[in-house]
Amino acid sequence: MGLPPFEQVVQEHGPRVLALCRARVDPADVDDAWSETFLAALSAWPDLSTDLDVTAWLTTVARRKCIDIHRSRARRRTDPVAEVPEVVAADAETDDEGVWRHVAGLPDKQRQVITYRYLGGLSYARIVGLVGGTEAAARRAASDGLKSLREKEIR
Repeated sequence: MGLPPFEQVVQEHGPRVLALCRARVDPADVDDAWSETFLAALSAWPDLSTDLDVTAWLTTVARRKCIDIHRSRARRRTDPVAEVPEVVAADAETDDEGVWRHVAGLPDKQRQVITYRYLGGLSYARIVGLVGGTEAAARRAASDGLKSLREKEIR
């Protein structure tokens, strides 16, 4: 059995990749991260092994594209200004935006483990391969992160 058609992969995994990108980059960069992930995946698709774990592979591609965006943003320098421009806030924050804001505020390891586990659907063994450490440490990071998110929800 070979790999499924690429269009099917985009339909099946697109929402998961989008959620992962939302958790890892600024809202203004989410669409770029998602697009770059699938452009890279499309160019590599014909040469991939037929026994590929597509979910894990796309998660890794998306993670790397998000890192690329962070690096690109760090390279872009702006000149200091005398006054900070006024930022107009959106009228209402959706529940998803509130959750992502809280997830983004977690320590790096907790945020990464929660993202890979609950948005990427990866096992703790695969997560350890991405973030390092042990499975026990990954489970603890997820537990601590969820506890922190629950506490923020109560407030």
